[in-house]
Amino acid sequence: MSDISLTGRSLVCGSAQGELLYTDVGLSFWGGVDPFSGEIIDCHHPLRGQCIAGRILALPSGRGSCTGSSVLLELLTGDNAPAALIFADQEEILTLGVIIAETLFKSSIPVVCVGPELFTTLRQRRFARIENETISFFDTPPLGDWAAKVNNTDSPTSTPAPFSPTLSRVSLSESDQAFLSGHHGKAAQEAMRIVLRMAELQGADQLIDISQAHIDGCIYTGPASLRFAEQLVEWGAQVSVPTTLNAISVDQCRWRAQGIDPAFGEPASALGNAYMAMGAQLSYTCAPYLLDSAPKAGEQIVWAESNAVVYANSVLAARTLKYPDYLDICIALTGRAPYIGAHRDQGRIATLRIDIKPLDTLDDAFWPLLGYHVGLLCGSEIPLLCGLEETAPSRDDLKAFGAAFATTSAAPMFHISKITPEAMSESRALGELPPLRQLTVEPADLLTSWYELDHAEARQVGLVSLGNPHFSLSECAALAELCAGRHKHPDVAMAVTLGRAVYADASAAGYVTTLERFGAQLINDTCWCMLGEPVVPPTARTLMTNSGKYAHYAPGLVGRQVHFGNLAECVETACSGEASGRLPTWLTGVATRQGAH
Repeated sequence: MSDISLTGRSLVCGSAQGELLYTDVGLSFWGGVDPFSGEIIDCHHPLRGQCIAGRILALPSGRGSCTGSSVLLELLTGDNAPAALIFADQEEILTLGVIIAETLFKSSIPVVCVGPELFTTLRQRRFARIENETISFFDTPPLGDWAAKVNNTDSPTSTPAPFSPTLSRVSLSESDQAFLSGHHGKAAQEAMRIVLRMAELQGADQLIDISQAHIDGCIYTGPASLRFAEQLVEWGAQVSVPTTLNAISVDQCRWRAQGIDPAFGEPASALGNAYMAMGAQLSYTCAPYLLDSAPKAGEQIVWAESNAVVYANSVLAARTLKYPDYLDICIALTGRAPYIGAHRDQGRIATLRIDIKPLDTLDDAFWPLLGYHVGLLCGSEIPLLCGLEETAPSRDDLKAFGAAFATTSAAPMFHISKITPEAMSESRALGELPPLRQLTVEPADLLTSWYELDHAEARQVGLVSLGNPHFSLSECAALAELCAGRHKHPDVAMAVTLGRAVYADASAAGYVTTLERFGAQLINDTCWCMLGEPVVPPTARTLMTNSGKYAHYAPGLVGRQVHFGNLAECVETACSGEASGRLPTWLTGVATRQGAH
């Protein structure tokens, strides 16, 4: 007999049993879970080093990268998937990964949402059995067959009920029905079925037209990511709206010269080609907001890539959800998206107010640090930040803030009072309602987060990594000014990732020549979250970056310790070979009051 049982909402049906692995901290599967072993590699997460394979993983929510769905797909098509997922809040990125595995690869696990209150009661439970929406918990394994299992939907006993559009609560137009009937081909038909299934889970009652898409699923996470794209191409997939592509996993023109192993370089490049074959544009950038095609305020779009989503919603005032990998291309094929969440006025309202205590003489390291810290406080809540009205952040500052924020939170956007376009008045950002929660960020809080990002013990640095997200033209100009007439230390590599369009403009402006004379390597098409050895020198045990996003992900992705600092400190470190260890002036007073770290 079970010690306790409860009923949740089944997001993906199925049965499973196994040891329960519980955490009250959200987890990004991209950069947080090894797709080929199931080990949790996020060095900032309390479950670091644990293996999720065969265990029932209980998370409050996902967070961070949209590519989590792709990592879970690789796990489900291999041998290291969790037996099931239990969430406190409805979760879409990881759930979509299961749906894709179930639809195309006949492999599935149950996914259940239980709500925040019931979720906290799971903390002390050791074993669980799931039957669709029912979860039974045990303190010891029950007698009998207790082996953990993952559903194989080829088995007649575990095949989920097929999704039926005729039973859907979503209102369908004639064009939607045409997609479902196969009028536009099998790829579009399957894509519409997946879109509708997600719309049902999200509670949408209608679909809307979207004007453009940005695809994050072109990142190569393993063979399943390529099989998915090539299956769509085989079915004749063609995008129905203008579609850009995120950074892929290699510099497509130069990966061989960079020493990338063909076993990785060839399928990674082929994946980019597969999405090009579907009609997507040759953009290969994680910063599509820097392109001429960037959306306007109020424009309904479908973007994946977490930093791009947050920037589009918060800074451009365009409208998109934080779309998972694979749902992005499904919507691009149909041009239709669920009318839910940040697509609607009420889905863009802040429910959390955060007051930022003022600091003097801020530099460009402040914004990624603040974004990282605020994201940790938010979970999936949209915040309104107050107290920054006089800071006048640049677009580059907001880019850095948003990327770090998107790394540690699950929210699709943020508001900054008097700075972001939908927060010109606090009452508007809050939807004329009082906030559900109110917090204050003290300078001492930021110092704690600084030490989380700037944690390397050795001062010697072997790599300076810049461009996560991709550098803008103005960042190239600032870097070129810092590097002009100088040369990096011979034992330090410095590399900058940027999109092809920005690279062309930077070359025309002379910035590329200045940076190459300094000794920097400029890399197109890919980004630091996909780069490993030999671009990351095997001898470099410590790196330095100005990116809050990469400072978080690098230890798990490339196994290096990290120094974090502003752009000028990164250049000084590239020249000296050693990180100075200096705090920015706006934190030195706090550190002095607290004593030496």
